[in-house]
Amino acid sequence: MPVRINDEVEIPDDALTFTASRSGGPGGQHVNKTSSRVTLRVDIVHAPYLSPEVRRRLASVLGARIGADGTLRVVSQASRSQFANKRTAIERLTELLADALTPVAPRVDTRVPFRSKADRLKLKKRRSAVKRLRRPDDDDL
Repeated sequence: MPVRINDEVEIPDDALTFTASRSGGPGGQHVNKTSSRVTLRVDIVHAPYLSPEVRRRLASVLGARIGADGTLRVVSQASRSQFANKRTAIERLTELLADALTPVAPRVDTRVPFRSKADRLKLKKRRSAVKRLRRPDDDDL
């Protein structure tokens, strides 16, 4: 079953490479005997199932997470079950790619409200008056 990222992007099953290895952490002898950690690799840079625009976008946003061979690696070892870790890795991949493909809304510049300017100036005048009152008079010197 292909992994659906959004309406335009879908990753076929044969593009996902799963490897299992021994996981660290608690679990006693069970950890020493079973390979429950799952590493999911997906080729992002050379993927024929992704459009060039999508590949460029993913490469720019996820550049630090993409290895030298052009693959994105997601590791899951939260559960003692290999099946659960596989499911978690797919969910993380989906979330990661969906976030990377979501366009960032440009910031719209707004002007400073008149009330804010007036409040700031009033505060400056009040502070100035306090400092003026603290100053010694010329008569005191």
